[in-house]
Amino acid sequence: MRDIAEMKYIANEYARKKEINKTRIAFLDKEVVEKVRHFHRSFPEYQVTPLHSLNGLSRKLGVSKIWIKDESYRFGLNAFKVLGGSYAVGQYLAEKLNMDISELSFEKLRSKEMKEILGDITFVTATDGNHGRGIAWAANQLGQKSVVFMPKGSSGIRLNHIRKEGAEASITDLNYDDAVRLANQYADEHNGVLIQDSAWEGYEKIPAWIMQGYCTLIDEAMEQMKASGQESPTHVFLQAGVGSFAGSIQGYLLSQFGEDRPITIIVEPNEAACLFKSVSKNDGKPHAVTGNLSTIMAGLACGEPSTIAWEILRDYADMYIACPDHVSAKGMRMLGNPIAGDPKVISGESGAVGLGVLSLILEENDFPEIAEKININKDSNILIISTEGDTDPESYRKIVWDGIYPSIYSK
Repeated sequence: MRDIAEMKYIANEYARKKEINKTRIAFLDKEVVEKVRHFHRSFPEYQVTPLHSLNGLSRKLGVSKIWIKDESYRFGLNAFKVLGGSYAVGQYLAEKLNMDISELSFEKLRSKEMKEILGDITFVTATDGNHGRGIAWAANQLGQKSVVFMPKGSSGIRLNHIRKEGAEASITDLNYDDAVRLANQYADEHNGVLIQDSAWEGYEKIPAWIMQGYCTLIDEAMEQMKASGQESPTHVFLQAGVGSFAGSIQGYLLSQFGEDRPITIIVEPNEAACLFKSVSKNDGKPHAVTGNLSTIMAGLACGEPSTIAWEILRDYADMYIACPDHVSAKGMRMLGNPIAGDPKVISGESGAVGLGVLSLILEENDFPEIAEKININKDSNILIISTEGDTDPESYRKIVWDGIYPSIYSK
């Protein structure tokens, strides 16, 4: 581990030496992914989100290929989170109906007949915005209720987006992890159903369903690459909060590619780097980051690792990077102001951090050893997932238009 002007990294020397535990990742195998894709395709709103090729930037940074999977188009909700939440809601309802989810379409679930059988259900969650909006949307589509708790400092714009989907939503005086505990308590006291994307002892089934739901986006990306006759990625950058998204994609790559899987780099904000802290302790256990978890990357401002995701990422991710907010801001500006010929991508604070990190690794003199450790070179094909668009347009403009959080690195 080495600190360099606020950006820190740890290379996992054991990731390629560990035998792949197929039992651990069985819940993300090909059969499960096909079931998830079938369910999401049943949504009238379903469309495959774009996979952009940044050919000009690839040439500038000296790599073979950079792809950006643009989740700002997902179901009109401007973020990927609805994939996990909606699938978990579907799985919960399928169990309640004593049916396999493969027998149920989203359209069938929101029929009047099904609503009469299921009765009234209240789905409860804690969120910085995107996950809660997805849960509120799914509940509303199904004629059900939702209650959403947001951590202290959450965006009022994101709060209003959630309320517009029909949820009872509020911003608390708690940090994210304590807001999760509040949501759990509320669900227990009001006979609600907690739909949370973090797992802990005794609460793992629903978070596993959410992780399964996220596989739609990576499976789409693999299909898109194959359809265009391109090679699979050699490297994948994955941003992490509690780690459920990153663990989902890591598990998918392990299941699909085995020993030939792409190199994975986990990226977190400095102020909420719970996975980075857990790995740095080197005792195999998850460790929490406490405090206000202050970062512009609100979707990643989580202090306690998900138990399911942690075990996958601990053993198989190749590198962990924690970075300051200006790294994400740079990625936002790069995607919003592309090199001639490259598409413009509107990416929010939690969506653009992977590209910000990649640009620093390849452009700045301070970080050559990172590229060497993870073997990024002229032949590398790099996949980055922009998990959200401008979910807070005011914040987006302040960063991209006004230049707050300026880059501090210079050659």
